[in-house]
Amino acid sequence: CARRIILATTLAGSGHPGGSLSSLSLLLMVYAIAKVDPKNTRKEDRDRVVISHGHISPGVYSVLCEYGFFPEEPFLLEFRRAGSAFAGHVEQAVPGVEWNTGNLGQGLSAACGMAKALKLKGLTRHVFCLMGDGEQQKGQVIEARRWAVKFGLNNLIVLIDYNKLQIGGSIFEVMPQDIAKEVEATNWNLIEIDGHDFQQIFQALRSAILGKVKDPSKPTAILAHTVMGKGISFMENDPKWHGMPLPYDLAKLALKELGFPPDELDILMQKRKETPVRFPHQPHDPLPVSIKVPSVTTIYPPDKKTDCRSAYGVALAELAKLNNLGEVPKVLGLTCDLEPSVKMTDFKKVSPQAFFESGIQEHSTASIAGALSKEGFLTFFSTFGVFGIDEVYNQLRINTLNKTALKVVCTHLGADVGEDGPTHHCIDYLGLLLNLPDWEIYIPADPNQTLHIIYAIAQRKGNIFVGMGRSKVPIVTKDDGSPYFDEGYQFQPGKADWLKEGPHGVIVTYGNMVSRALKAWELLKEKMGISVSVLNVASIRPFPEEDLIKASSLKNILVVEDHLVATGLGVHIASFYAQKGLTVNLKLLGHKEPASSGHPDELFKRAGLDPESITKSMIDLIHGIRS
Repeated sequence: CARRIILATTLAGSGHPGGSLSSLSLLLMVYAIAKVDPKNTRKEDRDRVVISHGHISPGVYSVLCEYGFFPEEPFLLEFRRAGSAFAGHVEQAVPGVEWNTGNLGQGLSAACGMAKALKLKGLTRHVFCLMGDGEQQKGQVIEARRWAVKFGLNNLIVLIDYNKLQIGGSIFEVMPQDIAKEVEATNWNLIEIDGHDFQQIFQALRSAILGKVKDPSKPTAILAHTVMGKGISFMENDPKWHGMPLPYDLAKLALKELGFPPDELDILMQKRKETPVRFPHQPHDPLPVSIKVPSVTTIYPPDKKTDCRSAYGVALAELAKLNNLGEVPKVLGLTCDLEPSVKMTDFKKVSPQAFFESGIQEHSTASIAGALSKEGFLTFFSTFGVFGIDEVYNQLRINTLNKTALKVVCTHLGADVGEDGPTHHCIDYLGLLLNLPDWEIYIPADPNQTLHIIYAIAQRKGNIFVGMGRSKVPIVTKDDGSPYFDEGYQFQPGKADWLKEGPHGVIVTYGNMVSRALKAWELLKEKMGISVSVLNVASIRPFPEEDLIKASSLKNILVVEDHLVATGLGVHIASFYAQKGLTVNLKLLGHKEPASSGHPDELFKRAGLDPESITKSMIDLIHGIRS
């Protein structure tokens, strides 16, 4: 295995041999005893092995190769090549890898999600999480440790490669910490060992698996004292080999020291140049989950003014009643100290075993929820927009790369949050989410559409975001005064709603701006005799292309949104029209800068998003007045 580490990194001209060598004994022992099957790597009743410090991929791939997960040659010839499954940081495209890692500090959170999934399913298996010592500096690691203790994850075993070196040198100089005391302070069991002594590694793992530890109800961390570059005399305890491969001459010297013919490097170098990338990528889709969805029979009447988040709470509780009364719940809910605000209280009452109050720990919770969503659970993660998108964007990004199926439902979007001020005004969420190519994005117009959307996403695969404001909003109605999103309404991803139709132009909007756009429609018709359409784009992705092509025929298009103009729906529409070669008169209304603290109506007026300002903007657009 050490030979493969040297060969792979030198052949690739990059990689991390130092930590791979220091972790090698730990990897060999974990995969030796873990209940995993090289011939059936996705068997549900298996142990999980998570490599949190994903840069040690040369060591991981070497060991998986040793245990028969795949042949040696594809790894050596394809490591770090474009299109290869054998990436520079571990990825699930390689058989035996459970989670794509590389952003340090997230692997333990994912391991927590897997460990909780095993508990919920009643599977008596374990999750082994290997970590580096440098990544213990990450705050998310502490978050995950607390979560593991609170939710009784005694099936979680962590092995820390304690080689005491990181890129910048000694871990005690880069950022001093006492890892052992921190682990014990978070109420984990701690075992310290020599990380190169197979007997000590085995006995430590055996003690953790059998519960022969200080507190069998708690998770266990094994602090393994190791040596960077172990086994190659001139590499040992030298931090420069953390992320640098041996040059050609030193690689040959290392191979000779290990007892292998140095000329093998020359043979493989030539073969690597001649061999195309062809090792098949392993699929790693989430486990399917079959969900029963209630019919939308309780519709909010026009005289009922409530908020979309209350409707979300109703829908979530109804889903729990239909799906969580068996032995294993199917619908899970996670939040971060905001249970009443995001309306998860009724869900908790109906299904307490499926509700996870995770404290003010958004980073870890987003990763945990992502891991849970891959294990055959419909998983909802709910918090405020600034916490569920802005704060955890990197975690959502890693979830995307891991092909999770998470449902993020955020309340308190936009300047609608009002008096809480700009730190809490999430007015940039579309710009962020549209960077994540697999995320569907839905923004309901009122509580009735919220019910339809939540029930619809419960049956859809993949990652989905649903967002809503904080305030109560009017019920959207038809011309006869009845609810527009009634029992007969069918929400269709990729379709918009023509709430009003008129020939002089169209107001395109979504979310809490819909009611204001409809008020502007009234003002235009009653006071000016101008009839325009109002198009509600609740489905941001999939994008309602057909409806927007239809809207282009009306020429005058005003986009109104509680979002930064620079990254909102409007610029997305402008780009769409430009690429389609469609010419329209387009004007975008939204925030040009962060809003201040104040009542939402006042903030919207200052931004030109009140009904009167929308009316004026539409008139100016129709008359060709540019402001």
